[in-house]
Order: sequence, then structure tokens, then C-alpha cells
Amino acid sequence: MIVSLVTLGTCLTIIDRSEKKVMWAVALAIAAVLSFISTFEIGIGPIAWVYSSEIFPLRLRAQGTSMGTAMNRLMSGVISMTFLSLTKAITIGGAFFLFMGVAIVSWIFFYTLSPETQGRTLEEMQVLFGTFFKWRSTMEKLEKNKVISNGDTNSNYDGHFHLGTTNVPLGT
Repeated sequence: MIVSLVTLGTCLTIIDRSEKKVMWAVALAIAAVLSFISTFEIGIGPIAWVYSSEIFPLRLRAQGTSMGTAMNRLMSGVISMTFLSLTKAITIGGAFFLFMGVAIVSWIFFYTLSPETQGRTLEEMQVLFGTFFKWRSTMEKLEKNKVISNGDTNSNYDGHFHLGTTNVPLGT
């Protein structure tokens, strides 16, 4: 997404400042839009629905998913309603460079603060999301305890993961 947005911003700036038609920039801009749509749809696009339905406990799942969807729709509306004013204020290329900056900040946020949810139980997710910045070390402890519980039958492991005062069963 970031590469697509920087390419699109560059191409649109070249097209905007050029005296004549720059066909290669037009073709590259179209390719960048298609590339952005593809990478968005397989990356950050479904987060409002998929990730929010996985990270909330069952008692809050409906409310959390609805809030994620509402924020998704709200931000889409804000971007749509302000795009023309934004392009007049900072040029069309500048608007896509701004979107690229937002994509970079989003990538950093998701990479550093959002743990992988694939193959995790609800109990493990509750432990992971209770640690905010320390989720990577917590995930390593969960993996280590999972290996112990699955592979070592002579251990004193009782089927629970102990983190501070939290005692969470690790599934079956």
C-alpha cells in the first residue's frame, strides 16, 4: 500500500505539473491505483471486521465489532467528503503523500501493537490483549507453555498459563 501510494502521489504530481500529456505517468498512476486496491483488500481493508471479531471477548464481541464497523464507515465518509478540499489545499499528489504517511503510521501501529490472532484461543487472546506493549514476550511464553503441554508428559505443567495473577487454561 505504501509503495502504491508513493507511486500514485509521484505520478499525479508529474501529471499536474506537466505542460503536455505524460502517458507513461497516466498508465503508472492507473497501475498504482489497482495495486493499492489489491494490497488494501488483502491487508488492512478487512481489519474492521476480521480482527475486531477475534480480539474481543464473547460478552463484548457484538459491541466491539459494531464499533469497529462504525469507525470504518465514519472514516471512509470523512475521507470522501474532504478529498476535494484536501486536493485544493495541498494538490492531488500531496493528498496521496498524506495518505501514504497515514499508511506508514498504520503499519507501525499494527506491527508493534497488534498480535497475530491465527490459531489462538479466546483465553489466549484475553491474555495477549491484557499486556498491550508486552504482547510479543507474552506470546513467546504462551508458545513455550504450549510446547511443554503438548510434548513433555513428565512435566509439572498443569494446563494453565500463569501470568501475574491471571490463570488462563490453554485449551484442549
